[in-house]
Amino acid sequence: MKTYKFAIIPGDGIGPEVVAQGLKVLDAAGRKFGFSTQHKNFDFGGSRYIKTGNVLSDEELSSLRAFDAIYLGAVGHPDVTPGILEKGILLKLRFGLDQYINLRPVRLYQNVATPIKNKGPEHIDYEVVRENSGDMYMGKGEIIDGGTNKEVATQIMYYSYEQVERCLKYAFDRVMLRHSLSPWKGLSEEDKKAGYIGKLTLCGKSNVLTNVFGLWDRVLKQLSKQYPKVKTDYYHVDAMCIFLIEAPERFDVITTTNMFGDIITDLAAVTQGGMGVAPSGNINPHGVSMFEPVHGSAPQFTGKGMANPMAAILTVKLMLEHLGELKAASGIDAAAQSVMLKMKSMAVGQMGYSTDQIGDMVAESIK
Repeated sequence: MKTYKFAIIPGDGIGPEVVAQGLKVLDAAGRKFGFSTQHKNFDFGGSRYIKTGNVLSDEELSSLRAFDAIYLGAVGHPDVTPGILEKGILLKLRFGLDQYINLRPVRLYQNVATPIKNKGPEHIDYEVVRENSGDMYMGKGEIIDGGTNKEVATQIMYYSYEQVERCLKYAFDRVMLRHSLSPWKGLSEEDKKAGYIGKLTLCGKSNVLTNVFGLWDRVLKQLSKQYPKVKTDYYHVDAMCIFLIEAPERFDVITTTNMFGDIITDLAAVTQGGMGVAPSGNINPHGVSMFEPVHGSAPQFTGKGMANPMAAILTVKLMLEHLGELKAASGIDAAAQSVMLKMKSMAVGQMGYSTDQIGDMVAESIK
């Protein structure tokens, strides 16, 4: 029996509550599908920062490399200045562990409401592969004549060939993985005859950001020769925001830069039913990856048993899929779907069940 070691960072707000449900499901999946788990908790978050002034040391970061994966609840505290925890924990983890991919599955489940009229689960089922190490997040830039009426502020959109190539390669591989068993349903008959099984869409702004997206486009064309079964296309980011609403069925796997990915994935999450059902992974394909629901700490709901743990549970599914436990991931998906069919709503406090009850129901369904 294989044993996986998980670093658990419950974090702030509703983080510990939803992580507890995810761990119930993780352990149930292990018993069902033949693997065991070891958990070690880390108290990185706002409460520790307030007490000690510590965020995340280099030594603590290094210790996380001994684990198979990191499972994070949420980071964010109302009594801590915005940016301290985000930069000191989240960005430090992503950059320090070279988690250069942010993976966001966008899937509308049955019995989950979407604000898009006349769209259902058959229309919303794609993934966004967001580059996670470059762009303006690298902090390159400067302020000249700060505090004067001549002040100039710059923030540089920085990308190297290596950053772009490894992101696009992961995105191509993701298309192949998604459709290793069945072709993408959005393919036309002409595409099928051409031998395609899926599609990779680059989202950018090549008409303005010519240097950066000239590089992305060139690398995309180079790599596409290695993936003849993957169709490629391109949308400007503003057009992407239109079609994610008007025609989400156009998309299979979308890849984009750090900044644009940050924006379009939150838009996409709303279309799949909100943050309460949106998982994510910060991926290093050759190292330690970190998995987290995207809803944040939501401190106003802490301790009330009102938080929807489904995003945290689906995050466990994504984590096991990454580790190669595909049967367990599929089992969690089926169990989560069965419970969502019983829920009144995905909205906080309107689910028809408490946070703990939903976690228990999913774990029991796996058994």
